[in-house]
Amino acid sequence: MAQIVDTNSFRQGMMIKWEDSIWEILDCQHHKMGRGGAIVRTKLRNIYSGSIIETSFRAGERFERVVFDERKAQFIYKEGDNYVFMDMESYDQIYVPKSVLGDKALYLSDNLEVSLELYEGNIVGIELPNTVSLKVVDTPPGYKGDTVSGGGKPATLETGLTITVPMFVEVGDVVLVDTRTGEYLERDKSKGA
Repeated sequence: MAQIVDTNSFRQGMMIKWEDSIWEILDCQHHKMGRGGAIVRTKLRNIYSGSIIETSFRAGERFERVVFDERKAQFIYKEGDNYVFMDMESYDQIYVPKSVLGDKALYLSDNLEVSLELYEGNIVGIELPNTVSLKVVDTPPGYKGDTVSGGGKPATLETGLTITVPMFVEVGDVVLVDTRTGEYLERDKSKGA
């Protein structure tokens, strides 16, 4: 039985069926109009084509929510435009194109365990852990006197992701990054940073 949700339930990351396709909600904002009804402005990504659109819906419109089957997998390596995962149960290698992963590919480091999301037998996305440890490969040097709360600087991580880090973070440090927001959390103390 399909789960029906209305626009008031929209959240980032939710998948809905709309216009004979499946769309991931990348962003949604509820707006109350002066005399008229409320609207929900959304940014949606088509999970099959990867195209991103912005559209508005009337408050209260109803959609079928798409719920996926999940399969545990481990990221092994990148091969061309494909990312190769190992199924944790069968140990089969699964090739997933970058177009399916989108920006989530920037959080994939060797041996990272994820959940592959399947719909009608096809891989349509992945669910990342809330935090990942990534090594800093490029950042400007910090200077004596820089403090923890004294602002930030850009840092490029091993996967190509660029985030803002505190001034004391140096090249070679391993940092924890929130995969939901893309923000620096702290240095990863378990990695000897």
